[in-house]
Amino acid sequence: MATGRQFFGGRTRRRRRRAWFNLPLAPLLFIGIVAMAAVSIRETGLATFLLDPPSQVLETIAPRSFGLCGGGVRKTCVVDGDTFWVDGTKIRIADINTPETSQPQCAEEAALGRKASLRLAELLSGTALDLRAADRDEDQYGRKLRVVERDGRSVGQVLVAEGLAHEWRGRRESWC
Repeated sequence: MATGRQFFGGRTRRRRRRAWFNLPLAPLLFIGIVAMAAVSIRETGLATFLLDPPSQVLETIAPRSFGLCGGGVRKTCVVDGDTFWVDGTKIRIADINTPETSQPQCAEEAALGRKASLRLAELLSGTALDLRAADRDEDQYGRKLRVVERDGRSVGQVLVAEGLAHEWRGRRESWC
């Protein structure tokens, strides 16, 4: 007695069991696994690291105190939420944009710009800072473009997380 189906000519063909990966749900399972991996990579920051690896540390600034810039000579102080002076060099934080303090478009922008400036002074003070290269050395105003890190974390990203800055996307975004 033969098992399976019998065909013309007396031959039999055995039924083959399908492997689990041949099931109609296999593509959905695969998509789910890929989606979970993508979320995990994004949450851990690995995606940013893989797509945009850290740039070279150009300089490490020794701990010092930063206040807000006033009139006169600017040596080591904060201009606004994304610009500061250190040892007579003007630096623009390359990975963010903060509200304007000198020519705000509305009262909310002025208030938020002041908060961002004070918070930047706080973040820069009292610890060593790493200045990393950006996509270019200087902006159109002659400011050095740098990604500033404190204890291995981007100062700009701290300001973004606190709602005091936007990630830089190549243009200014409205604060009003």
